[in-house]
Amino acid sequence: MRRPTRIFTLCALLGGAIAIAGSAAAQDEKKPDLAKITEAWLASPHADRSAEAFKHWNDDEDRVVPGECATCHTSRGIIDYLGTDLRAVNVIDQPQPLGSTVDCATCHNSKSMALQSVVFPSGARVDGLGKEAICSTCHQGRASGAAVTEAIAGKEDDVVAGDLTFINIHYKAAAATQMGGVARGGYQYEDRTYAGLFVHVAKEPSTCLSCHSQHSLKPAPLEACITCHEGAAKYTDIRTTRIDVAGDGDTAQGIAHSIAALHRMLGEAIRKYAVEVSDAPIVYDAHAFPYFFADTDGDGAVSPGEAIFPNRYQSWTPRLLKAAYNYQFVAKDPGAYSHNPHYAIQLLQDSMADLGEAVEIDLSGLVRP
Repeated sequence: MRRPTRIFTLCALLGGAIAIAGSAAAQDEKKPDLAKITEAWLASPHADRSAEAFKHWNDDEDRVVPGECATCHTSRGIIDYLGTDLRAVNVIDQPQPLGSTVDCATCHNSKSMALQSVVFPSGARVDGLGKEAICSTCHQGRASGAAVTEAIAGKEDDVVAGDLTFINIHYKAAAATQMGGVARGGYQYEDRTYAGLFVHVAKEPSTCLSCHSQHSLKPAPLEACITCHEGAAKYTDIRTTRIDVAGDGDTAQGIAHSIAALHRMLGEAIRKYAVEVSDAPIVYDAHAFPYFFADTDGDGAVSPGEAIFPNRYQSWTPRLLKAAYNYQFVAKDPGAYSHNPHYAIQLLQDSMADLGEAVEIDLSGLVRP
């Protein structure tokens, strides 16, 4: 990748800010190695100009990044957003030019560095986040269970409502997962309790920077994990509970495997409900908006020509929409197994249990954490 001169100039200007952002101990020992920091950032997803996150609008007629997207998909957008009253979640009042990434200035500016609080799409405000606040601002998603509740208000659970459309959490809402029931990112069923902020090592709340490098975004070396999680050859081998959450009798494999199994089970339950209650088969494509489509040939798989917007699924009932929202919530956070596994499991299990009120679903053996 060619390294733009302006990035090095920007980083050089921000050298002082980067030093301030480091811990006091680190500053006492040595100054940050700006060349290594820049190299780590250039290799990170935040600097990947070829990624859809930064080129999605390149072919649009307006040739700008809209304000509702620019907060997190441009460098200047987050600075503009933090200069507002923050009441409109992740929205600024003007578009931004194309060609930006999440660069040094995104985090190393006075507003980002002073940020302590984040307002999530649910309306929940979380304070005292420190350096995690800027991460959580963008990795919080763009919807919440509250949006689902509002959409289905006054509607019968199992009656197709023509005005319902799929509600999408957006991508990699790791902060919403991590905060669990505090941020209420998932659809949380009444009369159920949900895991809050994920607590990991030594009963301390997990943080973004306790696991991820702030510049490369890479997770901590596996060696740091196997001190406690002996025998793990990869991150997905780590298991955080001995409860048989998937009902398959396997409590040895990593919790990621159990979450994946529950996710598949929920997908099957959604398809069963759509056929038997909505009378309209449904299929899911993780890579095509708006993700849920009419299964026109009824084969249970995405066939050519099905994953297109005109064929979007339109036979939503409130019960189906709730389950589909949670299915997507877990699907779009590939690190849910480490960000807050119990919250993800609870959402998946509860969604299946709710669908089971209308169709026969085998939930035997499942244990809710």
